[in-house]
Amino acid sequence: MATVTLENLRKSYGPTEVIHGVDIDIADGEFIVIVGPSGCGKSTLLRMVAGLERVSAGEVRIDGTRVNDVEPMDRNIAMVFQNYALYPHMSVFENMAYGLKIAGTPKPEIAERVSDAARLLQLEDYLGRRPRELSGGQRQRVAMGRAIVRKPAVFLFDEPLSNLDAKLRVQMRLEIKQLQRRLGVTALYVTHDQVEAMTLADRMVVMNAGVADQIGAPLEVYARPQTAFVAGFIGSPPTNFVAAQLLRPGAPDGARLGVRPEHVRVVSPGEGALQARVMYAEPLGAETLVHLKLADDALFTLRQDGTAPVPEEGAEIGLAWDDDAQMLFGPDDRRLQG
Repeated sequence: MATVTLENLRKSYGPTEVIHGVDIDIADGEFIVIVGPSGCGKSTLLRMVAGLERVSAGEVRIDGTRVNDVEPMDRNIAMVFQNYALYPHMSVFENMAYGLKIAGTPKPEIAERVSDAARLLQLEDYLGRRPRELSGGQRQRVAMGRAIVRKPAVFLFDEPLSNLDAKLRVQMRLEIKQLQRRLGVTALYVTHDQVEAMTLADRMVVMNAGVADQIGAPLEVYARPQTAFVAGFIGSPPTNFVAAQLLRPGAPDGARLGVRPEHVRVVSPGEGALQARVMYAEPLGAETLVHLKLADDALFTLRQDGTAPVPEEGAEIGLAWDDDAQMLFGPDDRRLQG
């Protein structure tokens, strides 16, 4: 187990800077999820921790030791990739044992470590099979087992569940979280999936164009987003935004008010903060999403209980919410208040 520190970490490709000074202190045994859209720099950040990308400026420290110039194999980390990266001609046992074999680990110790990991991951009955004989979830377990047998100080996960179907992703999220807790190992996990981030993280790092827009516990980030980007990215459906001057006289030019769909309620036409026309509704069982168009043709969404009456398509309605549910963002997208 180990602490990980990223201090003013930067990455440039020629004159183009893609990581703009990221600072993160990761505690021993903490599960950190780095989340953001494609191209935001989250995988580049992880690869710098792994040593697969050169650091342009700043420092990566593992347990207090600067590792900028340390080879990946000497950083005491293990990485689990999206595509599993298994050797197709090797058995499950051989795949899990390969790194230990290359490192010169004695055969009895290899057998013991692989057996322990297989038991932990419920792979004992599959040790003689080839990867092609396994399901996607089993292959991902083998990839994790290969990391576990090395007994690393830090686990790095790069979108490990992206190739799995939705049901299996839910199961594997639970297994990864339980496994990390059982091992007590420090983990950095990259994903574009906000559900994975919310359910797995002790703390999440929301990346936006090479900048860590916000770092915090999932529910804290959800409840108190510090930028309009975070408010729009974390939460589904995303936060609704309207020009602040429509609802707040004296608001700065370019400021926006944000309100989450679950905080909006329907009131009679002519009442409430905004007037809207119902475009269509999506009944999802436990909840219904109602999609609306405002007077200025901006789109707006509200989420309501699945048992509540659904406004008819084309109906004119009013929208209301409590004052403490709205968020004010300045022209620079930073949160001002609310």
